[in-house]
Amino acid sequence: MEKFAKLIIDGQEIALPVIEGSEGEMAIDIRELRQQSGYITFDPGYGNTGSCRSSITYMDGEKGILRYRGIPIEQLAESSTFVETAFLLITGKLPTREELTRTSVSLNDFSPIHENMKAFYQNYPPKAHPMGILSAMINAMRSFYPELIDREEELNKTYLRIISKIRTMAAMAYKISIGQKVIYPRPDLCYCSNFLNMMFDSVVVRYHIDDELVRALNVFWILHADHEQNCSTTAVRVVGSGKVNIYSTISAGISALWGPLHGGANQAVIHMLERIERDGMSVEKCIARAKDKDDDFRLMGFGHRVYKTYDPRAKIMKDMCDIVLKKVKVKDPLLDIARRLEEAALTDPYFREKHLYPNVDFYSGIVLRAMGIPTKMFTVMFAIGRLPGWIAQWKEYWNDPEMKISRPRQVYTGNTLNEYVPIDQRKEEVSIC
Repeated sequence: MEKFAKLIIDGQEIALPVIEGSEGEMAIDIRELRQQSGYITFDPGYGNTGSCRSSITYMDGEKGILRYRGIPIEQLAESSTFVETAFLLITGKLPTREELTRTSVSLNDFSPIHENMKAFYQNYPPKAHPMGILSAMINAMRSFYPELIDREEELNKTYLRIISKIRTMAAMAYKISIGQKVIYPRPDLCYCSNFLNMMFDSVVVRYHIDDELVRALNVFWILHADHEQNCSTTAVRVVGSGKVNIYSTISAGISALWGPLHGGANQAVIHMLERIERDGMSVEKCIARAKDKDDDFRLMGFGHRVYKTYDPRAKIMKDMCDIVLKKVKVKDPLLDIARRLEEAALTDPYFREKHLYPNVDFYSGIVLRAMGIPTKMFTVMFAIGRLPGWIAQWKEYWNDPEMKISRPRQVYTGNTLNEYVPIDQRKEEVSIC
């Protein structure tokens, strides 16, 4: 039986259909509201607005649930690989052994970048941020590898090409930024091993590929592969709604992810720890300042806009954090501060009452630092992980018959009718400060 919500405006009763999701989520369909009443809804930040129907990712912030295509994130982190998870997100199903092997081979085949693209890297300033370089290079791929959108086989090649080359371009950007020789991908290594080797191998010191660090990177990228309709995913859908090619759409997603309130949150954690060390603050003082509303100090990496209980990804990342720190045996004062902050926050009644638990950004920043990933590369690491989700969301949007070009409304608050005044008739307004 179809359900309706009734809205009464100026004495007029309007019936709006109710939509129910597969997990019991309820939504009021307001698509005909303006046509029937002349009214629009007002929802800054779209925190209460459903922009689409999606079968990719389900999350319940109150219960701490995250699933890709119905599979709990805990199971994927425990048993899957990043490549297999990417296949799941993009195709909607887990691959067979043959499909996974074929995908892995294709990723290695596509890993080198076009020789002419390498010239772009040489012309960036040495201090250029890797995210800016990555966004530009992904956009430039459209000129070198144009996609054919009318054939499924060619589309799949395009997806694999982007996923493969983004790690090569990211590692190249890092190597060039520190003045080292570029290390090329090896056909005998898997996706994560290849990235670590391209990042850290050199002609002077050979990089030893450690299985536990490879596993940690797999888990990090699995946990970041998709997260429903967040800022960067929404950017991908909005830009893609104009039927923009996938390269430019992904470039927009990378740019949206760059911000400190989104993908830069794990980098902000490290900057916070550096500030604590530099200022010589004790953990007790940090906790006290964080609880003081009049103090501008904030504990980065605690709490989450969506999760009102423990972020399920944070628990997984915490376990991986313990494994990595034990493995690398790094003496790092920032990591010591982080561990003490975590312990203090988890036992403080204020933080527990307000559900300000350490989130995935807190632990992932520590893990990346312990693995030797430079801080300026943190958001790049996030972008590589989020890429399969962006592709899946772009693909779903293009195939959704309900979707139209994104065009939000607004509530205008400017001047009413204001006649044009010729310049020689205008009086100078004097403002008094």
